[in-house]
Amino acid sequence: MASLLTLLREYGVLIVFAVVLIEQMGLPIPAFPLLIVAGALVAGNELHWAAVLGASLLACSVSDFFWFRAGRRYGKRILKLLCRISLSPDYCVSQTEDNFRRWGPKSLLVAKFVPGFNTIAPPMSGAMGTSYMRFLGFSVPGGLLWSGSGILIGIYFSASIEQVLDTLSTMGSTALAVLGTLLALFVLYKYVERKRFQQAVQMERITVDELKQLLLDGHEPILVDARSATAQSLEPAVPGAVLVNGDLSNVLQALPKDRHIIVYCSCPNDVTAAHVAKQMFAQGYEYARPLHGGLDAWNNAFAHELRRPRDGEAPAHPPTAVPHG
Repeated sequence: MASLLTLLREYGVLIVFAVVLIEQMGLPIPAFPLLIVAGALVAGNELHWAAVLGASLLACSVSDFFWFRAGRRYGKRILKLLCRISLSPDYCVSQTEDNFRRWGPKSLLVAKFVPGFNTIAPPMSGAMGTSYMRFLGFSVPGGLLWSGSGILIGIYFSASIEQVLDTLSTMGSTALAVLGTLLALFVLYKYVERKRFQQAVQMERITVDELKQLLLDGHEPILVDARSATAQSLEPAVPGAVLVNGDLSNVLQALPKDRHIIVYCSCPNDVTAAHVAKQMFAQGYEYARPLHGGLDAWNNAFAHELRRPRDGEAPAHPPTAVPHG
């Protein structure tokens, strides 16, 4: 532990840059506590505040611009990738879409203070077509605010932090064991939280093949789009699908209870669709089920019907959701 503190005192600026960059790229590394420790070292004249702030801001800017470009190029796909590697992938996408829709690019000013949102906001900005200048106009001040806050906290509580560091340095390997245990407990807590959330929305899914069979058998299922309005603007809904847009009560009033109702979304593990379908089931809609694989599964299943027609061939159209009126 003493060697680790020595490295921080000698190479603090490089360590701050590396750790902040890794965290902002999406890995669960606690960079903000490191900024606080760096702030305490700044107060003790062991690091220069401008160098620490510049390193952190540069790391934030590099990561933000990388994900912004990825969002502009790959759109929704890059968001799904980031949510799969996060500690809370099941509701990562929906929370990000809701926050971004409410505040727009301005949310970049505080995005780094919100766990799970800090990595997703830049590619969301790119996917939504935000201009480069507008993105940088909010992203850079947001990185400056986040970095400066951590350093200032460290400077303000420098005396207490120095005492903690001195205590840890005397504990040797025991200190590393304590810190490692705390990190492991945090990851375990997030894992248990994720499992509990999955169990809360656990219900039988319907596959695309089963949905096709319902269509062939003439059951006329109703498709319900449970995605957020932002997701619907990024990727069109199934033609004829009923849009929830966060207000399920109005949808329930218009849907019959004796029809098959298929709810789909575009989030990992179909969580939003399962949550909506479970609410509908509790309201007496016994034939409501989430679609396994969501909108991607629907589009992949009917991709051949979206191909360009050959010369002299009538254009093909994918199935549409059956009207419920």
